[in-house]
Amino acid sequence: MEPKSRSQEEIKTEILRRAGKINPFEGVQRQEVEGLVGRLSSLDPDLWGSEWGKLGRKYELLGDEQERRGGREQAGKTYFQAFEYYRIGRYPVPSSPEKMNCYKGALRNFLRAAPYMDPPLERVEIPFEGKKVVGYLQIPKETVRPPVVMHWGGVDGWKEDRRTNSEALHKLALATFTIDMPGTGENPVLGQDPRAERTFSAAIDHLESRKDVDGKRIAVMGASFGGYWAAKLAHVEAKRLKGAVNWGAGVHYTFQEAWLRPALTERASQYLMGPGSLLDARSYVFRVKTLEEVLKIAPSLSLKKQGLMDQPSCPLLCINGKKDDQHPVEDIYLLLEHGSPKDVRIFSEAGHMGRVPGQSNQEVLDTVTRWLKQKLS
Repeated sequence: MEPKSRSQEEIKTEILRRAGKINPFEGVQRQEVEGLVGRLSSLDPDLWGSEWGKLGRKYELLGDEQERRGGREQAGKTYFQAFEYYRIGRYPVPSSPEKMNCYKGALRNFLRAAPYMDPPLERVEIPFEGKKVVGYLQIPKETVRPPVVMHWGGVDGWKEDRRTNSEALHKLALATFTIDMPGTGENPVLGQDPRAERTFSAAIDHLESRKDVDGKRIAVMGASFGGYWAAKLAHVEAKRLKGAVNWGAGVHYTFQEAWLRPALTERASQYLMGPGSLLDARSYVFRVKTLEEVLKIAPSLSLKKQGLMDQPSCPLLCINGKKDDQHPVEDIYLLLEHGSPKDVRIFSEAGHMGRVPGQSNQEVLDTVTRWLKQKLS
């Protein structure tokens, strides 16, 4: 069965509904988006990247001009606005030349904005098997060696996109270290690597060695597909973590064909361009092209198959919506049947990650951040 996709008009309507409010469009100007949507004559990925990239370039050049005139702080804000447009241009993944150009533009402008963020952002490069693991460290002002939450998103929410979650944690006097999950962004390992979690372990090693954060109080949080890696780390790094949050991912059933085939061809109701686009994003994580290739690789990720679920874990919060059609809530029940006791919050009327279309996700975010604060206190 060919994966379903939303029509061009449906996608345009959804973009306008989300503009200025909902991921990944929360940071853009609706008036500019209205003009861009009118120019999208097709859903060709290079056209998508080109149009969003033009808006990104507009703000990048404005930031350059502001910087030349000495308005560095204003330039920082403008570079971040450029980033917001570029990141949509690579969404969900940089699978074409123009989308890759947008990803490069997003990285470039994010880093140019970094010194003016509050708190300032430090790009950290950690040597790793001849390559490097890259993360962004932010330490709230007026804190001394605070605990740190390492967090990441899923197949389309990369480390530069984690601002809302980081800000919520900073308000609780927690430092943050954002990183890309395997197969995305600057992570040097693909998603099917049987020990891909070692990239996170390398980051934990680094955080433990620093003098400006408390390396004895580290927790992790993974959102969407990224929650899978948080659940895995809860088991393989049980002794070094004070807590882990699996926010919206499966660990076994989600990787089986009985669930995965319809999820990537028929369902994924909350995904911007429909299940066909979600398939593209999942394929990118493995650097494959077809549904059949994804179905062949996915079962190897099962924590049940890997024999981890009965092992002790650090405190683990599993949180999701009961109506999630990307990752089955049954995987949370499966985790409860194995290993150490878990904390759980299921939102009965919500979908993926506890989201309800058209409603704020603040309650879910507050639940996650309060739990992390408690475990790190």
